Amino acid sequence: MAMILGVIAILSALYTAVRFIVKAMLAELLPDGNGGHNLRGRVERIEAQVDRIYELLIENKLSR
Repeated sequence: MAMILGVIAILSALYTAVRFIVKAMLAELLPDGNGGHNLRGRVERIEAQVDRIYELLIENKLSR
């Protein structure tokens, strides 16, 4: 009986640790309501800047 309880305790500790780590990683992808200071907000800002660079390059190419 003690062995079974020990195994259950170890498995529940591992489950809790994995759950905590996964929650911490997924929290980076949620909207933070703080001006996009998480990973998703940073990526969106970079994508917007890259899109603007492409627009400028296309305008420059068409104006020649």
